[in-house]
Amino acid sequence: MTRPSLALSPDDDANRQLLANVHPPDWQNPIADGRYNFVVLGAGTAGLVAAAGAAGMGAKVALVERHLMGGDCLNVGCVPSKAIIRSGHAAHALAEAAGFGVHFGGDVEVDFAAVMARMRGVRAEISPNDSARRFADNLGVHVYFGEARFTGRDRLEVAGREIRFSKAVIATGARAAVPPIPGLVETGFLTNDTVFNLTEQPRRLAVIGGGPIGCELAQTFARLGTEVTVVEMMEQFLPREDRDAAELLHLSMQRDGVRILLATRLDRVETAISSKALVLTGPAGERRLIVDEIFVGVGRVPNIEGLGLDTAGVAHDRTGVLIDDHLRTSNPRIYASGDVCLPAKFTHVADFASRAVLQNALFPGPRKKFSKINLAWATYTDPEIAHVGLYEDEAIELGLEIETITIPMAEVDRALAEGETEGFFRVHVHPRKGTIHGATFVCRRAGDLISEITTAMHAGLTLGEMAAVIHPYPTIAEAVRKAADQFNRRKLTPLTTRILKHWFAWTR
Repeated sequence: MTRPSLALSPDDDANRQLLANVHPPDWQNPIADGRYNFVVLGAGTAGLVAAAGAAGMGAKVALVERHLMGGDCLNVGCVPSKAIIRSGHAAHALAEAAGFGVHFGGDVEVDFAAVMARMRGVRAEISPNDSARRFADNLGVHVYFGEARFTGRDRLEVAGREIRFSKAVIATGARAAVPPIPGLVETGFLTNDTVFNLTEQPRRLAVIGGGPIGCELAQTFARLGTEVTVVEMMEQFLPREDRDAAELLHLSMQRDGVRILLATRLDRVETAISSKALVLTGPAGERRLIVDEIFVGVGRVPNIEGLGLDTAGVAHDRTGVLIDDHLRTSNPRIYASGDVCLPAKFTHVADFASRAVLQNALFPGPRKKFSKINLAWATYTDPEIAHVGLYEDEAIELGLEIETITIPMAEVDRALAEGETEGFFRVHVHPRKGTIHGATFVCRRAGDLISEITTAMHAGLTLGEMAAVIHPYPTIAEAVRKAADQFNRRKLTPLTTRILKHWFAWTR
């Protein structure tokens, strides 16, 4: 893995401000003074949470970053993608305004350069939170920039300086996988590392991979005016998600003009005149697709090269650093957190994994288990798809008794008023106890709404008990109360109904 350049493209005020915060060009590494309580490799979300938490409790902490503090989330992930998704929502709202009785003259015009400039401004505005100065000056963390390599089981070297530690955490993250497709590298392509550098809008874009990143960017670029084609090898994109949810998103993206090619393989890429030619094989046989840019989103590769893991006695394989349920590696001094070791590669998962690392690595007593965390996630398309816990088929495979309740958004008054009735709320519970095993929201702001279910699962609330929670009217969250009421009504067995009828007849 080659060291990335510190030059940010384009060279504008926002990117210069970003760089000044997350990798100051004039930064001087500190001189290590004795052994550190805690050394953190990587200053993405997992590393920043670990470093800030340990320093806040009084530990002597060193934080090592080879490129940009903030990691993928700030620089090439959550923050920039959500900024341009917002611009896509604005363009879509104008295009759909007539359906709500709002008319204006002229066509919707998208200034792509302005969209990307706004994104860079948002990123720069947020960057002080993850800055080297904040961690060094405010939190007392020793911040080192440079390549880190373990030189023993309790020491490493960075920029020619040895650092010794009592405990360490590897939080070096992951990067976009590059599939071995003939002609792809030679022809050129975009990943999440480079797509946010664009200043000119591609007229035609191929998105390889129908995962969350691919779907989000495909829909957004289409709403901004690019001709987008998604190429996915599976018969369903978002293969991990609820099939009904993926189908609703499929239809929504098609309405936005996205062409979706499922069960289709990219065989090779060729250079065409001022463009790129993709040779595809799908249900209809071989076809050629001519585009201006190719975005590759087919998974992530852990950043473990050059770390000296074998020297440190840290087991690893192609999936990343190997850990136990306490996030500890094969070297008991060293833990790991975030995308370098976890299958669920989300910012918030990295955050909470690092909180568990702090307790497990630095203090005696009970150990936190990663398997006990209720994982929720969201895909920020329109509609959004958010999920927590188990899917129905997973629960059945585990031998759990399961009842699934679905509330269509067409039955939720606020969704009707908003004109967004195609989604649903689906919850999987124990048929008698009401224990919540998992849930899915498909609607606008699903990522916000799923937290109610995550909170209930964390607190051990049953679905039936959630019927007692008052929800403001009208809100989309009323779908939760409707599901709870539906579950409770099923307790009214024929025998219960007969008893109640006799009671009311007697009390008249």
